[in-house]
Amino acid sequence: MDPTTPPETPECPVTEFGRLREQARTVELPGIGGGRTVMVTRHDDVRAVLTDARFRCDPDAIEGASQTVASLFEILGFPDDLAHLGRGLLTRDGADHSRLRRLVSRAFTVRRVDALRPRVETITEGLLDDVAAAGADGRPVDLVSRFAYPLPVAVICELVGVPADRRARWQELGALLFTPDTGRMPEVARAVAGQITELIEARRAVPADDLLTDLVRAHDDDGDRLTERELVTMVFDLVTAGFETTAHLLSKATLALLTRPEQLAALRADPGLWPRAVHELVRTCGPIPTGLPRHAATDVEIGDTTIPQGAAVLPGLLPANFDPRTYDAPDELDVRRDTGRGDGHLGFGHGAHYCLGAALARQETEVALRALFTRFEDLRLDHAGTDATQPSHLGFHRLPELFVRVS
Repeated sequence: MDPTTPPETPECPVTEFGRLREQARTVELPGIGGGRTVMVTRHDDVRAVLTDARFRCDPDAIEGASQTVASLFEILGFPDDLAHLGRGLLTRDGADHSRLRRLVSRAFTVRRVDALRPRVETITEGLLDDVAAAGADGRPVDLVSRFAYPLPVAVICELVGVPADRRARWQELGALLFTPDTGRMPEVARAVAGQITELIEARRAVPADDLLTDLVRAHDDDGDRLTERELVTMVFDLVTAGFETTAHLLSKATLALLTRPEQLAALRADPGLWPRAVHELVRTCGPIPTGLPRHAATDVEIGDTTIPQGAAVLPGLLPANFDPRTYDAPDELDVRRDTGRGDGHLGFGHGAHYCLGAALARQETEVALRALFTRFEDLRLDHAGTDATQPSHLGFHRLPELFVRVS
């Protein structure tokens, strides 16, 4: 398989979404859950939607809104008895959202994440030892299965408190969220939900230095702050959101840099560029093409379009991050790009629902990619006949594998 033109994306996602963006500020899409769905395509409009209180994440609060997230869970094959797992942080608004977010936000502060860096570096070096052993004598190595997935799985599971011998089911579930198999999903989802319940009981019996223990205490000390169902759902959200997206970013960013040797050379010549480069890699290789649906609480005008009350609105993160009205040469990956104040992009969202684990994701990406390209100076793609100087597509598409040679 040629990684520069994956079979599941016959055209560059940036081109496809860009065509929609230049067509209009809003684009009608097939309805999610039976209602009307509109994608907002341009940077300033997307940024506004993400902070506008007229667009809400909880459809139950709006008359006529379709159950978009519930419909997505049904498409994925989640059994009805686990439908509550779709009612986490990202579907809450206002004080309800703030209550839940406060309970976990201190685990993801910049200071707490910085303190995790030595452990992230240790896990990274151990995985790179495995890559080196697997790639000895010029043998090809799949970086997705040996590096891009194991790293974020290990980090978020350690942070939350999922033991190493219980993580395989989580990784299986993560894969099913992006490659649905409705036949397998009920078994895997129930296994994960059952595991969460077991881990909660284990922390009640023997507390540990992890986020799960903190959440159990919040529930047990004051049930008004966190119900049992919210506790289970929050653990589910934190683990699944904490590794699948970062794993995708690591593999996609590696491919992007290997097929843009001038950008990789700049990073090797000046490692001080890495923090800036991570923001640019999130902008151009981000794992989420759109945010989760918001729902219009009233009729809202965007440009010449009236979005009616109850309609689902998708914030187009990908087209916004490549909007030429906001970025110079947006279709190019430039590790020297100064993205400005804050992130300078919408890859982690914006506003009250800004990605809780953004600081951790940035740290993991910087540590992992910097170590990978420092450790293996001769790292190259393992695809006969592929021109590694032909830039890979940017934008979202999931890489099921990425074979390289490290020696």
